[in-house]
Amino acid sequence: MYSYADRIRAVELYIKLGLRARATIRQLGYPTKNALKGWYQRYLKHQDLPASQAPRAPKYSLKQREVAVAHYLAHDRCIAATMRALGYPGRGTLTAWVRQDCSDTCKSRVGRSWPATKPDTLMCEGVVQLCTRQSTAQEIADKLGVCRGTLYNWKNQLLGPCAPASMKHSPKRSPVLDEAALRRQVESLRQDVRRLKIERELLKQAHEILKNGADIDLHRLANKDKAVLVEALHGQYELPELLSLVGLARSSYFYHRARLKLADKYLDVRRSITDIFDNNYRCYGYRRVQASLLKECTGISEKVVRRLMKQEGLIVAKPKRRRYNSYLGEIGAAPQ
Repeated sequence: MYSYADRIRAVELYIKLGLRARATIRQLGYPTKNALKGWYQRYLKHQDLPASQAPRAPKYSLKQREVAVAHYLAHDRCIAATMRALGYPGRGTLTAWVRQDCSDTCKSRVGRSWPATKPDTLMCEGVVQLCTRQSTAQEIADKLGVCRGTLYNWKNQLLGPCAPASMKHSPKRSPVLDEAALRRQVESLRQDVRRLKIERELLKQAHEILKNGADIDLHRLANKDKAVLVEALHGQYELPELLSLVGLARSSYFYHRARLKLADKYLDVRRSITDIFDNNYRCYGYRRVQASLLKECTGISEKVVRRLMKQEGLIVAKPKRRRYNSYLGEIGAAPQ
């Protein structure tokens, strides 16, 4: 790596600087500390350095090299297989041996070997047989000596991917009218018409009885309101149809129907609350209404009073809250 003059210069400078390896390497820029010490020990032993460095002993013998190259030639010229079978050498070493010993006849194979290109006449013939076939595509591929996918690739190249792979004309089947299927379809349409008619009547009753707006969802109504709608149309349509359309259980319907038939136990209290509210200029809240009921010896809770007043529409008018305004007006002349 280093010439004789470079090595002897380094040793002489090393001795001159008092065997300081770091100072010597800093001035010369070479070699390493161990290499400098080795040169110095060899200089002390022989009073000189060899003109050329001894060649490095080969790692593998000539016999091993011949065996490796022979195995490579005898086993399909595969470097990986030779390395796996013999256990030596490395890929780079074996490649160098092969190139040196068999430079004219041996070439390392890299990558995959592509099959020979099929002629254009075979491609055209394959596409024609594929499109006009009376047998399967696999039989045509076996006949031409190619795989089945190759036929379809040829077809896509010549005709495009949108072209059909077979041009056989399939006979059109005459539609067979199934009388039973038509009857089932008619019956299904009748059921749909009846269901839509019932749903229309339910929406109409909800608008008239419940006074709801235009956006009425029958499934989002309270069970009590659903029972009222079903009870209104019970005489015109069957009960199971009405219950299924509004989404109400049969037990819930009969429960709310029984509750609707009961007399209102707060009927007298409703009249008393209405009279108290009207006689006091419609300005009494629920607390003063409850106090007035207690004076009449009618004990009732605040929650019931508030609920009854809400149901009767007894709402106290409140003055509108004035909004903040920072405008104070204009300063005028003082009054005389």
